[in-house]
Formats: sequence, C-alpha cells, structure tokens
Amino acid sequence: MHFIWFLIVGAVVGALGRLLHPGSDPMGWLLTIAIGVVSMLIAALISGGWVAFVIGVIVAIVLVALVGRFQGRRASPARI
Repeated sequence: MHFIWFLIVGAVVGALGRLLHPGSDPMGWLLTIAIGVVSMLIAALISGGWVAFVIGVIVAIVLVALVGRFQGRRASPARI
C-alpha cells in the first residue's frame, strides 16, 4: 500500500512540476509520473514531511525543464 501511495504523490508532484514550469512540455503522463516519483525519491533523501513535498515539487520543475529541453532537441531537425 505504501508503494501505491508513493506513486499517487509522485503523480501529483509531477503534475505540479509541469503546471509550474512555463512553456509547453512535450511529454506524456507516464513520464510525468516518473519525474514525480524520481523527484520525491530525491526529496525523501534530503528531508521529510511537507518539506519533502515542497522540495519534490521544486525538483520536479527542474526535471521537467531538463527533459523538455532534451526532448525538444531530439525532435528538432538537424542544422548544418
């Protein structure tokens, strides 16, 4: 049950990360959940409780920006 709760909180954190990141994000909901779970794992290593949730959202914003940047480069045509 703890794993399911962690996935739900990770999905919320990933969604908040996408919502608070300016611009369009070329990713699906599975990648959003994965970003949220990874950011919550990082936040859990740093702190606990509500502070970990806030840190998780901040980390999710950064990860959404990084993933969006690298996916955007891959989708763009090659420049000569």
